[in-house]
Formats: sequence, C-alpha cells, structure tokens
Amino acid sequence: MISTKEAEKDKRQEFRDDEKDQATVITTADSAVEVHEGKGTWKHAAFHVATTIATPAAYAPLPFALASLGWPLGVSSLVGATLATWYSSLLIASLWRWNGKKQITYRHLAKSIFGFWGYWSIAFFQQVASLGNNIAIQIAAGSSLKAVYKYYHEDGGLTLQHFIIFFGAFELFLSQLPDIHSLRWVNALCTFSTIGFAGTTIGVTLYNGRKINRNSVNYSLQGSSSLKTFKAFNALGAIAFSFGDAMLPEIQHTLRKPAKKNMYKGVSAAYGIIILTYWQLAFSGYWAFGSEVQPYIVASLTIPEWTIVMANLFAVIQISGCYQIYCRPTYAYFEEKKLWRNSNCIPFKYRLIRLVFTSIYIFLITLIAAAMPFFGDFVSICGAIGFTPLDFVFPAIAHLKSGKMPQKTKFRALMQLVNFAIATWFSIVAFLGCIGAVRFIVEDIRTYKFFHDM
Repeated sequence: MISTKEAEKDKRQEFRDDEKDQATVITTADSAVEVHEGKGTWKHAAFHVATTIATPAAYAPLPFALASLGWPLGVSSLVGATLATWYSSLLIASLWRWNGKKQITYRHLAKSIFGFWGYWSIAFFQQVASLGNNIAIQIAAGSSLKAVYKYYHEDGGLTLQHFIIFFGAFELFLSQLPDIHSLRWVNALCTFSTIGFAGTTIGVTLYNGRKINRNSVNYSLQGSSSLKTFKAFNALGAIAFSFGDAMLPEIQHTLRKPAKKNMYKGVSAAYGIIILTYWQLAFSGYWAFGSEVQPYIVASLTIPEWTIVMANLFAVIQISGCYQIYCRPTYAYFEEKKLWRNSNCIPFKYRLIRLVFTSIYIFLITLIAAAMPFFGDFVSICGAIGFTPLDFVFPAIAHLKSGKMPQKTKFRALMQLVNFAIATWFSIVAFLGCIGAVRFIVEDIRTYKFFHDM
C-alpha cells in the first residue's frame, strides 16, 4: 500500500515533470530538433484528434463493414474497437514524458522504449498509415466533389480524376503552413464539418430508409462461404481504419502545460463526438439499406438531393484538414533529416525546399488515387497494415514494457491482462484484414482499368 503522503508526492512530481522547461533541444543519434513550447489547449487537442479520426472516409465504410459482418459481430466489433482505441490513446498520452524526457513524435517514443527497431518500425507503419489514409480520403474527396458537380451539371464532362487533381492542388497550398498548430482554425472548422456531415448523413439515411419498402431490405450475409469470409476480414480492416490516429504524440507536443492532463481531456472529448456519430451512422446506414449498402455511404443516398450535396460539401471540408494531419509525419521526417541540419538555411530557401518536397509528395498521392480509385480497398489495407499496429498493438505493448503500471497488485494484473489481450487480438485483426484487402484489390485491378471513372 502507498500512503496518502507518498501518493501526493508522486502526483506533485508528475506535475513538475509536465511543467519542466518547455523550450529544449532533444538530441537523437541522427538529428537535433528544437522543441518549442506548446500553446494549444485541451479543446485544440480535441479538434486535432477528432479531425484525425472522425473523417467522412472513416464514417462512410462503417455501414458496409457491418453489412459484411452481420448485426451481432458487426456491433460487437465496432463497440470493442471504440473502447480499445480510446484506452490505447490514453496509454500513449501517459507515455508522452517517459523516462524523464518528452517524446515529441511517435518515432522517438518508440525508440525510447524499444530502441533502434522501435523507431524504424513506427516510421514504417506511420508512412503506410499516412500514405494509405491520404490516398483513401483523396478518393473520397474527389467522389464528393464529383457528386456536387453532377448535381449542377448532370451531363458535365469532368471525371473523378479531375476532382482528385483539384483537391490535391488545394492540399499543396495548405501544406505550406508550418506545423499542426498553425492548422488549429482549419481543424476547428473541420470538427464542426464532421458533426455537420454525420448529422446530415444520419438524417438523410433515416429518411431514405423510411422511404424504402422495409420488406425488401435484406440483412443476411451475401455470397459463397469463401466470399463471406474474405468480406468479414476486409470489414475488420475497415473498422480499424475508422479509428486510425497515428499522430497522438505529435498532437500532444502542441499543447500547453499540463500537456498530459490536456491530452486526456482532449482525447475523451473527441471520443465523445466519435461515439455519438460513428455508432449512429453505422447502425442507421446498415438498418436503412441492409446488405445493399455501398462502401461509401453517401453513394447509397438518393433523396432529397440538396441534403446530399450538403453532406458532400461537409465531407470535402473535413477531409481537407485530416489530409494535412497525416502529411505531417512525412514532412517532419524530411525536415528533421534535411532542413534542421542546415541551421543557416534562409527562410526563402527553406520555403522553396518545402514547396518542392510537398509537391512531390502530393503528386504521388494524387497519381495513385487517380489511377486506382478503389476507396473501400485502400481503407481496409490501410487499416490492417497501418493503423492496427499503431493504434491498438503498439500502445499496449509499449505500456507493458515501460513498466508504468498501477501500484496495487490487483489493478496491475488487470491492466497487464487487458493490454496483452488487446495486443494479441488486434495483431490477428491486422493479419486477417490484410488478407481480405489484398484479395479485393487484386479483384478490382482485374475488373477495372487504371484511371477508371468510378
């Protein structure tokens, strides 16, 4: 047992740790990165986390995922993933100042706990998550822009590829903003757009569902036994994608002291939004359309058209902020390796180098999204290979290895059991989701030509 006096002493020490000098220099084996004082509040953290996770591209495949799993397994998978990622996010927040040092990026946190291989493993998974997420959401943004265009110009000649390119050009402009904190007002707007998209889509989905002959709606799993199995695997990857957030330490670094407390509040507030919107959209979408629901839920909606246009506009606004959040690990890695080494780099040269690099990055993302606009497939493989290790497996294992466990034996054993169960189960989910996603990507490549106007 720990005395009350000792507990208070530990709490004061933790608070002092969180308040230690905010402007420092963290030196790693390969770089020196200047760390500036964070300015964000818990509300900014909530905006960033909600923007990163709750995107239309994350909402949109959930009814389709439920249709691939059925009601019992679908509901339990969705609820379980929600609770697991909220818990895992709090674990990562608790490790932000671990071993006496601030861990300002996911990569540095992994390196401090697991060493060299931890750094490069997280770097790999972050890049997979970043690239896969941005490909998927750029396809979604292009689809939404095309839907708005077709509403006003039904016979217009612009294709999905045109709108994917337009969106990429806008993201190149936003990419010139220096850091995540400079996006705070963009992300505040995106958070409200998230609520707008969810509210509009849920309302229109329920309206469409009431207009459909309910006797014609089928909830049974479709296809052969093997197809059902692969669709279930694919759905697990899609659900993992829907809770993807590979940027928690980077977001926490933007917060003012006490950063840990602000991050706890921000994460919990963001998950409050997620629970209110994710579950309602997933359940209402599956209820309305059954097994016929489309991978991108908005594509299943038919009336009233003006509300569908509004939902698509909300989607584009929200995706514009999420895209930027997921660009930042790549930009940060480039700057860490190339720009910070040259302390004499003049501002104009810095901006020019940044423009060239961000142009190359966005060109590649845009090219892949335009060539293979298979939204559902990229969602699943990104969720399986990128987000599942980052958001479910790594936090649980890192917390176990760090030794930051409750002092009481009963609570310590319970937390160890929960962490082990999450790491084991979601490792299986990653493997199965990858199998399902690869299978459907191969099928789509055989079915469609490159640059197909979906």
